[in-house]
This record gives sequence, structure tokens and C-alpha cells, in this order.
Amino acid sequence: MSGPVGGCGQEPDIRPGVRIGVDVGSVRVGVAASDPGGVLAVPVTTLARDKRHNADIEQLVQIVRDRQAVEVVVGLPRQMSGQEGQAVRVVRRYVEVLAERVAPVPVRFVDERLTTVAAHRRMAERGVRSRARRSLVDQEAAVQILQHDLDSRRRRGGMPGVPGSTEAFPRDSR
Repeated sequence: MSGPVGGCGQEPDIRPGVRIGVDVGSVRVGVAASDPGGVLAVPVTTLARDKRHNADIEQLVQIVRDRQAVEVVVGLPRQMSGQEGQAVRVVRRYVEVLAERVAPVPVRFVDERLTTVAAHRRMAERGVRSRARRSLVDQEAAVQILQHDLDSRRRRGGMPGVPGSTEAFPRDSR
């Protein structure tokens, strides 16, 4: 891997600035962004996965650059037991490519268990019909991932970018 990565074991990134939240799915990638103060996460877009040519990764790289993001936060879909299944392996491979492309912007994993479920629930509560939810649920999940991370940092008394119980990329899962 080239370029620095942020997170545990390194100097914490306490700079204010926009953070990008990412929910990597098998078909779509949800993208969210924070305000520069790290208070509020908002939906940005849903990208169609392009496993052959990585066009979705290139679009995400452009979003990171356009918004001058200081960090990218990617949800890691562990099983409820904490075990890492196939979905985690897919996300780790995706992030390997992404981290190389956005360097020196750090990419960090955060636990995303139940974010898609919560995203569906929130959208249902707002009256979004099931069919319409499919195209928006990944954005909403990205918002949930990023907002949870921002809120957790504030509760710990740190500014955005201060690592806590989050996991830095890369990590050898063997």
C-alpha cells in the first residue's frame, strides 16, 4: 500500500474538515459527507458498483477530491457475532484500491452492523415506499455510518478524526 493511512497506532487526525462516509454493497455504494465541522452527515449519492473497471471507485475518488475531504470512513459489515464473512472480504478488497487512489487522505473502517436495517427503518418511518428505498438505502446507510462515527467522537470528547474503537486500514485479517 502506498500513502499514509489514518487511525489507531498513528498520529490522530484532528483536523477539522469534511469526512466522507461509504457503505459498500455488492450492487451499489452509498456515499455521505459531513459538514466541515464534523457535526452532521448528509447523503451525497449512490454509485453503481463496477467490479470490472472500478468506475465507482473513480467516482468516489473524485467526490473525495471535490469536497477536499480529510478522511474517508468505510463501514465494515461484520456479522452480529463479530465474525468476518464474505461481505467483509469484499469491502476490504474495495478499500485496498480506494485507499491507494485517495492517498494521502486516510481511509478508516468503522463497525456498520445493522446500519442497513436502521436505514430501511428510518426511510419507512419517513414514508418512503419500498421500491423507492432500494435506490436510496445505500446513501442512508452511509449517512448512518458517518453520523454514528461523528457522534461517537464527540461523546469521547475528541474532534473528528480522533481514533477510538475504530479500526485503521490496512489490517491483515489473517
